[in-house]
Amino acid sequence: MKAWMVIGMALLLASCGASDKLKPAPGEALPIAPYGARATPTPTQLLTASTQARPQRSDELLTQSDERRGDEYSLPPN
Repeated sequence: MKAWMVIGMALLLASCGASDKLKPAPGEALPIAPYGARATPTPTQLLTASTQARPQRSDELLTQSDERRGDEYSLPPN
């Protein structure tokens, strides 16, 4: 019974996160603008992953079926 109470308390503690918008700590500023940027990014922009970091999934179906050429380096183990 105690184990279930500990697990329940842990779940409750883990689920109580802050729901406010992120902002810098008091007395701190946002990071400076990256080299070449015209403005300093907002916290939302800093937390949004770029396309390069998270590429979109490509659901393109195979439209052309080509036979694979032989791989001369695919040798049986010795």
